[in-house]
Amino acid sequence: MTTASRLRDPSLAHRFVASDGAALHVAESGPAASAVTLVLVHGWTQDHRTWDFVLPHLDPGVRVLRYDLRGHGGSAHARPGSATIARLADDLAELIASRVPAGPVVLAGHSMGGMTLMVLAERHPSLVRDRLAGAAFVATSSGDMDKLTLGFPGLAGRSVMRLEPRLARLLAGLRSDTLRLRPGMVRSGARRLVFGVRPGREQVDSVVEQLLAAHPASAGLFLDAIASHRGVGGLGALCDVPSVVLAGERDRLCPLAHAKVIAEELPHAEFVRFPGAGHMLPQERPYEVARRISALVRTATN
Repeated sequence: MTTASRLRDPSLAHRFVASDGAALHVAESGPAASAVTLVLVHGWTQDHRTWDFVLPHLDPGVRVLRYDLRGHGGSAHARPGSATIARLADDLAELIASRVPAGPVVLAGHSMGGMTLMVLAERHPSLVRDRLAGAAFVATSSGDMDKLTLGFPGLAGRSVMRLEPRLARLLAGLRSDTLRLRPGMVRSGARRLVFGVRPGREQVDSVVEQLLAAHPASAGLFLDAIASHRGVGGLGALCDVPSVVLAGERDRLCPLAHAKVIAEELPHAEFVRFPGAGHMLPQERPYEVARRISALVRTATN
């Protein structure tokens, strides 16, 4: 059985069904009686396994929920019209209401997961006001992703910006369940594009395995959603929530300048830069990411 098949096998995976009928894969660890629940939200073309390297460094006494965003991992494909950051935010709000009906919640989002937290704050202000005790923004952006140049200057950078919508249309037109790409080619591309200096083979393989399990059409539609994302309004609703902003100084996908914008919108947040790290901070700096998230959890219990 392939990894993708195992993720989608209902006998091996917990399920949460969103209000529009989409079934989401949910993984839970830690004691159900924990005073605080930590919910970890992954990024584009990844799944709940993004946090595999972080999880062992978290306090074992904390309840942790991880889940696959629609169109990713073991969750249902994103139906037409549902591949939006707003729908992801609604999924998260519904998941919390169902699985964490009471008590404080700390949220951590990587990349598109961080964007989901911003839109959650805008669409579900009462949840933020009444339940949210901490928020971690890991290698993410509040906007201008349609101007992404991957660090290339001049003409090369402008070519990258023109390529994004074409790639989104190409992926959105695919109908296979998984991305049919050569793993070796994907591994080489991932190492150069989303990692910083000297990534470990195990970390790169993890990212590639998750990417190959993503639904290509959903990935294409969400690429368009990321390009149009504007999350500054949601950040304004999070000003009083204990927060941390984590950024890799070699991040090509959500550059350091984007993290600085988030930090400026959250003046009380801790802003942490990681020299030599790229976009995949949960893989590249798992101990440091876990330490900052754990600090938010401890604050929530005081």
